[in-house]
Amino acid sequence: MKRVSIGGQAVLEGIMMKGPESYSLAVRKEDGEIALEVHPYISFGERKKINRIPIARGIINFIESLYIGIKTLMASSEYYMDEEEEEENKGKEKKNKEKENKEKDDKEGDSKSFLIVSLLVSLAFAVGVFILLPSLLANLLYKVTDSDILVNTCEGLLRLAIFLGYVAIISMMKDIRRTFMYHGAEHKAINCLEAGDDLTPENVLKHTRFHKRCGTSFVFIVMFISIFVFMFIHTDTVWLRLLSRVLLIPVVAGLSYEVIRYAGQHNNRCSRILSAPGIWVQRLTTKEPDLSMAEVAVKAVEQVIDVNEYLNCVRNQSFET
Repeated sequence: MKRVSIGGQAVLEGIMMKGPESYSLAVRKEDGEIALEVHPYISFGERKKINRIPIARGIINFIESLYIGIKTLMASSEYYMDEEEEEENKGKEKKNKEKENKEKDDKEGDSKSFLIVSLLVSLAFAVGVFILLPSLLANLLYKVTDSDILVNTCEGLLRLAIFLGYVAIISMMKDIRRTFMYHGAEHKAINCLEAGDDLTPENVLKHTRFHKRCGTSFVFIVMFISIFVFMFIHTDTVWLRLLSRVLLIPVVAGLSYEVIRYAGQHNNRCSRILSAPGIWVQRLTTKEPDLSMAEVAVKAVEQVIDVNEYLNCVRNQSFET
């Protein structure tokens, strides 16, 4: 068995877990049962040689992570539809087969369209709040200074402040706090697996809720690296300044992916230094889960990897090279 890195995401009352050939969704329903979904999926980067090209593979991974993340987040919310909506759907299923198939096709088409729109709206919000807004605010400093270094540094610090403030505020919401608990359960399950411990809910809770490859760490590194990348761009026109920020997002994302990838594959002083800021931010985006959440995390992992085979390889150090 080859050593693989699995990763996931917390969703509404559940966890999405991405493996080498599929991704799973485990959701705790209102009746206490765990709903499971498994979808075959091989990354575009894994199927093409482009996956071996630094920077480019990070851009592809970033886009695919957003796509799967939003898709599973929407899927998890469907388990909490109102009873009236469920009854209405059941009524539709009783109609003749031809009409049922047509409605199913129309629904799938609408879902894909809605998914694409949701993805674009999410990207627009993130770019507007975390990229363009700090740039606009920092641009005002040119009224009192001509130093590009000072302005770009302040822009980066503003970006970090807005991000940390946003996370701190939403973490006060009850539903978000529970999602952050599932986020902690996801990390604990992966840490348990990678440590070679039996993957049980009880063992999962023993491990740390922090992980080097976390998306929170990725976002933090994106904002940090953007300071240095944007430092080389100078323009006296505001709209060109904003446009340059948007156009350079893929470059920043690709560079950040390489940093996260290195930190996740190594355990030395350099990797620990690179991971430290992101780990600190994870104190905001992860919370200690309970046993039921750990159980959901275990179920999510079991759907995308042969746990026993993986654990045997970890314990015997017998992964293929």
